[in-house]
Amino acid sequence: MKLQFFTDPSEFLAVAGSVLAADPVVGSVVATISERAVRERADGVPPPDGPCWWAVITDGDAVVGLAMRTAPRPPYPMFVLPMPDAAARLLATTLHDRGEHPGGSNGALPAAQVLAEESVRLWGGSTAVEQRTRLFECRAVVPPAAVAGVLRPAEATDLDLVQRWVEAFHVEAAEQAGRDPGTDNGPDPDGVRRQIAAGKLWLFVGPDGAPAHLTGVNPPAFGVSRIGPVYTPKSHRGRGIASHVVAELTARGLAAGTRMCLFTDQANPVSNKVYEAIGYRPVVDMANLIIDAS
Repeated sequence: MKLQFFTDPSEFLAVAGSVLAADPVVGSVVATISERAVRERADGVPPPDGPCWWAVITDGDAVVGLAMRTAPRPPYPMFVLPMPDAAARLLATTLHDRGEHPGGSNGALPAAQVLAEESVRLWGGSTAVEQRTRLFECRAVVPPAAVAGVLRPAEATDLDLVQRWVEAFHVEAAEQAGRDPGTDNGPDPDGVRRQIAAGKLWLFVGPDGAPAHLTGVNPPAFGVSRIGPVYTPKSHRGRGIASHVVAELTARGLAAGTRMCLFTDQANPVSNKVYEAIGYRPVVDMANLIIDAS
């Protein structure tokens, strides 16, 4: 097997594009972030301060694994797509030879687990699952009950509100799953501003004219769009707003010919049931793993 690193997302996509296109739902995170990095670099946005690379693992002429390290904050965890165990171990070994401690391993199981365990064998320390996630896809929406209000794109004047709600989403998601909220990477303020400008964040406004809900929708990458975050403040919960908004945005995407997916936290059975009720079905289980140095 051979491992090749790329620091230019365009060069990575030129090699990995056919693999991402073959399974664009499972590859949604890598595809979305890679294409976004291409756009941002063209606009002059600097890459993260920490490690930033994409990797392709080949066996002969076949691409057997894809990985990336593009997280903007320490410990800069990696993200891996499904790959043979030998490919995951090769990635861990190569990083060790480079003197680059992985910090974390996120993505498809069992590849993420194999990478984490091999890293601990090489570096010492320990690994633990921080979060178990599940990727869902919706092929047909089951309409929920209608909710009075209007869905509109977030605007520049909504920045402060959106920033607070995205931060609250990260904190509450960690608390609901029994994790320390301080360990979750919160939103990047500049990133939130760019998301608003790109039309990726939507607000649901109630009949009283006050925003009551936030949902994000990533632009399609290889024909797939991923929904998230999904956040309703406590004072507006219990009215079916999240179901209504996610169903509406999903239906719009499907009508435009886009495949629609989203992630759920397996430790939050409420959200899993909500999404399954409107037509989302499980695709693959993933996990976020911490890798502590000895």
